[in-house]
Amino acid sequence: MPAERLTMRKIREVFRLKFDCDISNRQIAKSCKIARSTVAEYLFRFQQAALSWPLPQNLDDNQLEQLLYPQLPALPAHKRPVPDWSYIHQQLRQKSVTLMLLWQEYKEIHPHGYQYSQFCHRYRQWAAKIDPVMRQEHRAGEKMFVDYAGQTVPVYDLHTNQMRQAQIFVAVLGASNYTFAEATWTQTLADWIGSHGRAFAFFGGVAKLVVPDNLKSGVSKACFYEPDINPSYLDMANHYGTAVIPARVRKPKDKAKVEVAVQVVERWILARLRNRQFFSLHQLNQAIAELLENLNNKAFQKLPGSRKSAFESLDRPALNPLPSQAYQFAEWKKATVNVDYHIEVERHYYSVPHALIKKKLDVRITNNTIECFYKNKRVASHIRSHHKGRHSTIKDHMPKAHQKWAQWTPDRFIRWAGKIGPHTQKLIENVLNARTHPQQGFRSCLGILRLAKSYGDDRLEAACRRAVAIGGTSYRSVESILKHNLDQKPLPDQSAKSSPIEHNNIRGARYYH
Repeated sequence: MPAERLTMRKIREVFRLKFDCDISNRQIAKSCKIARSTVAEYLFRFQQAALSWPLPQNLDDNQLEQLLYPQLPALPAHKRPVPDWSYIHQQLRQKSVTLMLLWQEYKEIHPHGYQYSQFCHRYRQWAAKIDPVMRQEHRAGEKMFVDYAGQTVPVYDLHTNQMRQAQIFVAVLGASNYTFAEATWTQTLADWIGSHGRAFAFFGGVAKLVVPDNLKSGVSKACFYEPDINPSYLDMANHYGTAVIPARVRKPKDKAKVEVAVQVVERWILARLRNRQFFSLHQLNQAIAELLENLNNKAFQKLPGSRKSAFESLDRPALNPLPSQAYQFAEWKKATVNVDYHIEVERHYYSVPHALIKKKLDVRITNNTIECFYKNKRVASHIRSHHKGRHSTIKDHMPKAHQKWAQWTPDRFIRWAGKIGPHTQKLIENVLNARTHPQQGFRSCLGILRLAKSYGDDRLEAACRRAVAIGGTSYRSVESILKHNLDQKPLPDQSAKSSPIEHNNIRGARYYH
């Protein structure tokens, strides 16, 4: 409410724009250069005065002013009806509820009560006296604040006699202060996202906004204006239909709610567990859950009810529903497509369309699947494999010139070579192992094995024996040996190895028996 009343001319203009032009309060406020709350107040006074539009022609400004501002019996401030400030405070957390609306409802019951400006002033005085975390206005179901406690809890392993420090994750809803806490081994991305999913399940719904600290697990790059959200964290938010708005750097008021919640968890839960020993994470979380229930049912000191009752009346009805399935943790990474149209994930190679060679892809990694995205479009999907050094290749990803090799496998080449002879099989194995990807050696293997048509199995076996001895692992090496008839000659050191060396200084095997 402005410090000074509007002129009656401007008040009449507000009524004209509303009833003759039928425009919104926002548009009226812009046209008249006044606040929307001022427009709402005068329209309310119009209604309370039982006026109708158009106004009577004989109604002058003085008469209109008396109708809009009726003279009430002078009452001392201490004798005016005092609103239930705790009720006002609680109602403000409801969606679309404003102080103007609550004041109007108050005046309908108490016509001699406070005017709007005094009503607002006295409410803010009352709100400043309660817990500072309550000073912020949090709408029901709007925000979930998350962070880790500064304290950790030791957990002992009976098998190794070693101790690990468990991290304590805390989540709190803004309107009701309903709190969730659990222990995890680390603050890594997997535990961080997993705790969010369990917090949503605990609340039975999803808040519209999630407000984390600028934790490295959740925020890739802290920035005052545009913090970069971790892709996996963003993927989780999309799954649950919420938005992530990190607290601003060096702005503690942005996360005051969760900092108070962390402090409460440390005092009412962790402090009570300080003299207990835990031998598993599950055992620790059971103890936390028991004390957490007591904390949420504990009565407020300066407000009616408890966290639990406030949650049931405020946050629970306003939360968005949970998705049909819980979020499955997925890790994202960047990968460049190699010349063999494969990308590498943990030393296993997955194919993508060959047209994407040298392109950078976004790779989504779960426990069971590998998904590849190019410009936000999925271009490949594979069942995850943990066999290092192997390939997962989809035939359609290959160039047409390569697809004819799809029916060939390393085992097939090795079996074919084994039918010719052990040295041929050994050479084929060497050819396949010498390549980064076995598929890269298929052409050489096929060429070597087909030399048997021209030279026969015996000569090819002899040529492969020489190639293995000299370290040749290419088709051209074997072909050169056969072309120059080197397969029919003894190996360079064959004669030296054929007969033992006789010398007086060599004792021989019988010396040791």
